[in-house]
Amino acid sequence: MTEIRNAGEQVDVFFFDEARFGLKPCVGRVLCRRGVKPVCEIKPGYSNLYAYSAVDVENGTEFSLLLPKVNTEMMNIFLDYFRRAIPEHRVLLVMDQAGWHKSKSLKIPENVEIVHLPPYSPELNPVERLWQWLRRNFTRNRLFEKLGQLEKSLSEAWNYLSTSALRSICRCSYL
Repeated sequence: MTEIRNAGEQVDVFFFDEARFGLKPCVGRVLCRRGVKPVCEIKPGYSNLYAYSAVDVENGTEFSLLLPKVNTEMMNIFLDYFRRAIPEHRVLLVMDQAGWHKSKSLKIPENVEIVHLPPYSPELNPVERLWQWLRRNFTRNRLFEKLGQLEKSLSEAWNYLSTSALRSICRCSYL
């Protein structure tokens, strides 16, 4: 970490995580009149896509991709696009210790330094709050027939987010 923090050099800190979203519905509570039992249509489905997101909690910027799998190859795709999105900045990318985050074949861009969170500590990653918000507000109690519908809903969610909303969602008392 000391090598990246040169005097006068701008360093952005992004927290990174990925999450699975799929056709199997996330069922949750809803408000309804007393005595009325709410009905939520479900259809078991096992098709998934994965959201990869890096969030700068301090200024509310984010970079996200929807990809078909979680593995080193997909992580390399994310890092390549992320590098292009922030070419002139040095970045500290904080993430968990998933196997593909520590793979020897991971292609880490020159302007990015990866810092790993302690094992088994998802509560330390503010991006986990983003996943909760997306599930609560955009996928809960909704039946998606095709992955394209789910992808469209998630894309709408990211377009809906302002920097102040993202800062609010990912805010943590320890940051």
